[in-house]
Amino acid sequence: MKFQKGINNWRYEDNTAPYGNYPSTSWDPRSEIDDIDRAIAISLAEEDGRGNIVCAGCNYEIGHGRFLSCMGAFSVSGNYPYHKACYKEHYHPKCDVCKHFIPTNAAGLIEYRAHPFWAQKYCPSHEHDGTPRCCSCERMEPRETSYAALNDGRKLCLECLDSSVMDTSECQPLYYDIQAFYESLNMRVEQKIPLLLVERQALNEAMDGERNGHYHMPETRGLCLSEEQTISTVLRRPRIGMGNRVPDMRTEPYKLTRRCEVTAILVLYGLPRLLTGSILAHEMMHAWLRLQGYRTLSQDVEEGICNNTSSATSSSRQGKRSPFDKKLAEFFKHQIESDMSPVYGNGFRAGNQAVLKYGLPSTLEHIRLTGSFPF
Repeated sequence: MKFQKGINNWRYEDNTAPYGNYPSTSWDPRSEIDDIDRAIAISLAEEDGRGNIVCAGCNYEIGHGRFLSCMGAFSVSGNYPYHKACYKEHYHPKCDVCKHFIPTNAAGLIEYRAHPFWAQKYCPSHEHDGTPRCCSCERMEPRETSYAALNDGRKLCLECLDSSVMDTSECQPLYYDIQAFYESLNMRVEQKIPLLLVERQALNEAMDGERNGHYHMPETRGLCLSEEQTISTVLRRPRIGMGNRVPDMRTEPYKLTRRCEVTAILVLYGLPRLLTGSILAHEMMHAWLRLQGYRTLSQDVEEGICNNTSSATSSSRQGKRSPFDKKLAEFFKHQIESDMSPVYGNGFRAGNQAVLKYGLPSTLEHIRLTGSFPF
């Protein structure tokens, strides 16, 4: 097997689902004729009596003199010979999930998927065999690692778990930080809006109970409510038990009362602090727009300006971060900027362009007057 220029064949597939098919990469390992030609050349070079061919991988001998005495026993990379097994160990890609060599497909090509940000390589079969993904960073669970299992069916990698926000009371200091950020923009929210951390089922039920029909992604992580409802909120931080399971989470019903245009902000529990803050900032912008009397906006304008403020909040809250948190912040930024959906993605890019050109206050005033972004 041999990789060289001209053999790599890149194939990209649409990534329309939250955890969709990531870019597919393949190349042709069938170059035995080239191997034979180069092996013969190396073998002939041994005729001068300088000794046996030595594997560049393990440094042990491969065979003697003429090529025919070691037919099929080695491959070549550059000018370096390898045992077949050593060559495969050095150059054949391994799956980051199962750690096995990535198999060839029906066409004889080595084909794998790769996450567009993390560059995690994995066998295509893992997209259909039930291998879990982290609900925060989207990385697949390696076989030797056990992700934390949240009560609502989501999985969380151990790095994201390290900074996770697990219950409503634990989230309040972060809520105050986001409120302070809005005040720094002269966008103070005067009304006291309850913030509740909830399970996925409670979030979906609350979304069904809303009558305003806001646009939502396939996986909703936050919600700005306008209706009176009773919400099941996560009351006590669950401890992580055997097998990284969460056995003792406690919830209780919370009755919302409508005193203004917004009754509550809901955010999925269990996400890292960085992502929780980003979702909270996004939903708080929805709340600010309603409380300020903005007329009904098109979905791309409202979600676009909310995403813009969310992104700005994440950038402003640098502080002291671990190397993984810095990488995670880059990933969330990448998610927003590379989103190809017409509402969230195109809306963000149009809003970001307007804010960069005119500033946030002028952009918001233009939205108030026209319902659209300035250009």
